Amino acid sequence: MAVDYKDYYATLGVSRTASEQDIRKAFRKLARQYHPDVNPDNKAAEAKFKEVNEAYEVLSDPEKRRRYDELGAHWKDYEQWQRTGGVGTPPSGAGYGGGRVEYHSVDPEHLEDLFGTQSPFSSFFETFFGSQPDEAPWQERRHGRPRPRAPRRGADYEAALDISLADAYRGTTQVLQFQMADGATKRLEVKIPAGVEDGAVIRLAGQGAEGPAGRGDLLVHVHVRPDPRFERHDLDLRTHVEVPLVTAVLGGEAPVPLPDGGRVLLTIPPETQNGRVFRLRGKGMPRRRGEQRGNLYAEAVVLLPTHLTDAQQEAFRAFAGTLEPGGARGA
Repeated sequence: MAVDYKDYYATLGVSRTASEQDIRKAFRKLARQYHPDVNPDNKAAEAKFKEVNEAYEVLSDPEKRRRYDELGAHWKDYEQWQRTGGVGTPPSGAGYGGGRVEYHSVDPEHLEDLFGTQSPFSSFFETFFGSQPDEAPWQERRHGRPRPRAPRRGADYEAALDISLADAYRGTTQVLQFQMADGATKRLEVKIPAGVEDGAVIRLAGQGAEGPAGRGDLLVHVHVRPDPRFERHDLDLRTHVEVPLVTAVLGGEAPVPLPDGGRVLLTIPPETQNGRVFRLRGKGMPRRRGEQRGNLYAEAVVLLPTHLTDAQQEAFRAFAGTLEPGGARGA
């Protein structure tokens, strides 16, 4: 039976050259958007969540992704081979049907909790990355009989936490209050590492629901609030630095703000033009794991003087008379 080809890259909205980080970021965004807990009784969202989950199951696993990319180039050849009844050797890159692949990133128990016993994967996935046609991937069989199910650990809890860019810049500890399944309220201190990005998920092991095989985890979804003073691009930050006209013309120093409330003095060379961008090495966001830091880019905003006295205006006229047309210095 023919199966429809699934474009997993299109499902996640990423290019075929996307990095692991790009794939993970796209998956988290879409999973939050279409999660059944956010869209109760919404069949369209449920179907989309299954598609997103399936795409991530393949593209997040380097070996599955390699096989999927190899298959893509030979898909039409395989489809023709399949229509002829599968006679002979399948085309290069398409010999995956019938093999059993163990899951690594998909939690079978969680999928069954969400969707029941109906397979949450497409026939395309089952053909190339799933199990034998007569067995469900989350119900492993031995000698034709279902294997006894191991005791389950408790369900995971999910919570959201909003922090400022300053908190993400220096790291912080926040008190999180959430409601458990039995209705009780629980308070926990959550350590937020410096450099955490918007949309990151922090897992607190053993803080979920109780189960026969132990407690589940608490998944904390971090939202970093925008800061009007800064633009963030991965580890780099961009801001503006106000430079008085005299400092821009003659040179000097100007203070540049940092997200944590501190500041650094920037050396302004003479004749600095409005809009010039300065790079402050190592003053950007820290990497969540490791010692690397990004850069802070400060764009000069030259401040013109206001409320000039008559004498000051006359001084400017005299100065303007020494300049050539276009503002160049006179001889």
